[in-house]
Amino acid sequence: MKVDFRNSQTKENLMRAFAGESQARNRYTFAASQANEQKQQAIAQVFLYTADQEKEHGEIFYHYLKEFSGENICIDACYPINQSESLAELLSMSQHNEYEEYDDIYKSFGDVAKQEGFDQIACSFYMIAGIEKVHGDRFGMFAQFIKENRLYISDVETGWICLNCGYVLESKEAPSKCPVCHHDQGYFIRLELSPFA
Repeated sequence: MKVDFRNSQTKENLMRAFAGESQARNRYTFAASQANEQKQQAIAQVFLYTADQEKEHGEIFYHYLKEFSGENICIDACYPINQSESLAELLSMSQHNEYEEYDDIYKSFGDVAKQEGFDQIACSFYMIAGIEKVHGDRFGMFAQFIKENRLYISDVETGWICLNCGYVLESKEAPSKCPVCHHDQGYFIRLELSPFA
């Protein structure tokens, strides 16, 4: 039997998810600013790319709450504080948070929505949970590259693209400066990891 949405746990879970996605977006834009300050523009782009997707997730959850427009929904929830001078640590903390959303939070929110009779909302929670795993995997990969000093070095010839001008070269290492636009190495990313390769 379907639960009244106004009195549902799903309503509160949607607001928790909206708040969580909103905060994640801000955390990632803050991390992107820090990456830019450290001349790691490719890492900044990874954070901003993910932040834009978190904004979309927040909008999906927020849209389901439209009937409560003009009202307040009170929730009790915990949200992470991710602050570090180390980009590898910021990426690892972000990976942890994304995996929590994937494996714990959104799956359980989806289960509750399904039990309460909100199948479409449950489907959104489940699908977004899968996306959060992709986010966590991506953050973890870049954290590992930094920890192993392989962000700009490969064991085999690989394509590198300058995110500023689009220059591509095949090499085991990204150049210290782009030979075309003269931007720092921080603009280079493995071609296969470029979202538009």
